[in-house]
Amino acid sequence: MTLELREVSKRYAGAGEAVDAVDRVSLTVAPGEFVALYGPSGSGKTTLLMLAAAIMRPDAGSVVFEGREVSSLTASESARYRRERTGVVFQSFHLTGASALDNAAVKLLALGMTLGEAQSAARPWLERVGLGERIEHTPAEMSMGERQRVAIARALANDPHLLLADEPTGNLDSKRSREILELLAGICRERQIPVLLVTHDPQATSFVDRVCTLRDGKLTEGLALDMHASIAQ
Repeated sequence: MTLELREVSKRYAGAGEAVDAVDRVSLTVAPGEFVALYGPSGSGKTTLLMLAAAIMRPDAGSVVFEGREVSSLTASESARYRRERTGVVFQSFHLTGASALDNAAVKLLALGMTLGEAQSAARPWLERVGLGERIEHTPAEMSMGERQRVAIARALANDPHLLLADEPTGNLDSKRSREILELLAGICRERQIPVLLVTHDPQATSFVDRVCTLRDGKLTEGLALDMHASIAQ
């Protein structure tokens, strides 16, 4: 269950010039490894995550998971890869007006489960993220932090082989952020799956195995000196 990004590049056409969002990045995340990706806004972190999720295709290089080159999948194959193999936590929650339980179960319905089966599988994940007493509430009745936790439960409901999380603690207070980081670290080790976390949360360094920094599309191992100051603010 190794995730490999091999010399991947992604360029966006800007106003008058092209921007290299990701510039020849190579990164391997092994089974049971929890990797944090830091970087300033606009550094390419989310783009790199979208490449790993096969939501975007690289302009050059390849993305390989479980020995399969996912960067060359068709649109339908990519959707199936995300449904069956991955859990993706987006910065935007993408929740519907249904209950927390139905939101957490929606990906399982796409896998062919009945509503009852999907709800039974999703319920324990809502409980693990601290929403056991809120499962019948809709997103409109929840705080931003609670909505974030619903999105995390949804990403985990299919028991993914790969977890990709884009700022999953961005809307949480420090106590709840720590709980979510503990949860992600525990899942990573219990299930021996690779986890790639895009974050600005300074607490994450206490839970991950490795820290990488992305700046101007280029990746370096470790936390850059100027990043220490920025995430502490």
